[in-house]
Amino acid sequence: MDKNFAARRRRDLIIAAVLAALAALAPLFIKDVYVQNILILTLMYAALSQSWNILSGYCGQISLGHALYFGIGAYTTELLFTKFGVLPWFGMLAGGVIAAVIAMGLGYPFFRLRGHYFVIATIVIAEIGLLLFQNWEWAGAAMGITIPVRGDSWLKFQFLRSKLPYFYFALALCSLAWFVTWWLEDSKWGFWWRAVKDNPEAAESLGVVVFNSKMGAAAVSAFLVAIGGAFYAQFLAYIDPESVMGFQFSLLMALPAVLGGIGTLWGPVLGAAILIPMTELTRSYIGGSGRGVDLIVYGALIVAISLALPQGLVSLFSRAKAKGATR
Repeated sequence: MDKNFAARRRRDLIIAAVLAALAALAPLFIKDVYVQNILILTLMYAALSQSWNILSGYCGQISLGHALYFGIGAYTTELLFTKFGVLPWFGMLAGGVIAAVIAMGLGYPFFRLRGHYFVIATIVIAEIGLLLFQNWEWAGAAMGITIPVRGDSWLKFQFLRSKLPYFYFALALCSLAWFVTWWLEDSKWGFWWRAVKDNPEAAESLGVVVFNSKMGAAAVSAFLVAIGGAFYAQFLAYIDPESVMGFQFSLLMALPAVLGGIGTLWGPVLGAAILIPMTELTRSYIGGSGRGVDLIVYGALIVAISLALPQGLVSLFSRAKAKGATR
């Protein structure tokens, strides 16, 4: 059993390394800027969904308010940069820490809630955050913040001539989120989270500190999502409350994991690889006249997959492996 367990861990790590290497070579063959943009967004959402999956998938605390942490990461980075000249790299870390602290602060009242009450609470607090930033004049209010871009600079994390630096950062972020999940999945924290998800009372009786387990998951999840928010702000060079804290961001973090397989290592990556390109291409071909059609399309896809494969697309691989073993 231990050998199979170790072999599975090694196999996952090798597959991830191969996929990351292949992805790193993609820009050598894909020169179209629009396609590169889709790849960047796909990697970013894979990282965000993987981060969301830590709290909602492994720990079972379904959040539809993670846009709050995404926005905190974006605004912290850009306010520090535009108001005080702090480099975005330091702003990213600051935004991640602030988001993690806020997530733990919200955890004190929220983790006493169960089921749909917790989900509703996360939606409400994210909407409150959105309203606060829409009326915060120092942070640009509803008009947002335009980030001054004066040329290519790794120090200021700004690039005009090529999107490739953003692509490689997004790939690094996706790899980081995956590796953190891989490392935590079979650590004591991963076992605690799954125990809390399956049966909190039974987990507590076995010595698991349920509250602390949830707080740890919330902190890690919020930190990584905030890093994603900071990256997105630098990538766009402009942010406003709706563009980084809107409810659609919370949904777009959750949907790839739901599609691929919630609470699994590969589900968010697989889901993002299918969902995000489909969404972007649908928007591109339909245009403004069909605004919202992309939401209908991938909403219908999610419903269909959920009915046919309740455990997500990754369950197809498990089924194929099981069939192969019985032959």
